[in-house]
Amino acid sequence: MQLFPQLETERFILRKLTSEDARDLFHYFSNDEVTKYYDLDSFVELRQAEDLIQSWNRRFSEKKGFRWAITEKPNNKVIGTIGFHNWAKEHYKAEIGYELNPTYWGKGVMTEVLQEIMRFGFEDLRLNRIEAYIDPDNIRSRYLLEKTGFHEEGYLKQCFYEKNQFADAVIFALLKQQYDSNRT
Repeated sequence: MQLFPQLETERFILRKLTSEDARDLFHYFSNDEVTKYYDLDSFVELRQAEDLIQSWNRRFSEKKGFRWAITEKPNNKVIGTIGFHNWAKEHYKAEIGYELNPTYWGKGVMTEVLQEIMRFGFEDLRLNRIEAYIDPDNIRSRYLLEKTGFHEEGYLKQCFYEKNQFADAVIFALLKQQYDSNRT
């Protein structure tokens, strides 16, 4: 894939992040509510948002993943991101990650965009498995994954080292055959 794929849902455009999006990312990544379950500390400088955008775009250019800006159709403002990382092409699987500006929590944004990302992953990337690792206390993320068809597969003790401590994780996954059977 040479060009970054732009995707669309009823209310949102999912597009490549640019340096002009750094202020929007900084705005919500500087909020402790957003980074509570994230593997990053809350941002204190705009440069951190710029670096994160570069890192995500570099991952795409190296064919290691995708990270889309979630933008509202009428104004192109970035309200969150979603994407695939740890893309193991030889195993037909990828891990999904996402975050959203708290102003938009509880409004169905992630449910809508995650469904399009799953479609892209299974149909365009030909994935067989999409995984998600979440903090056991992240009830919102658990609810989103269950609502969109993911299944909990296990509890992983001290699976990650984040913010100077070991952190547990719960792994969720959705297989292509489950995705296909949910659509019929």
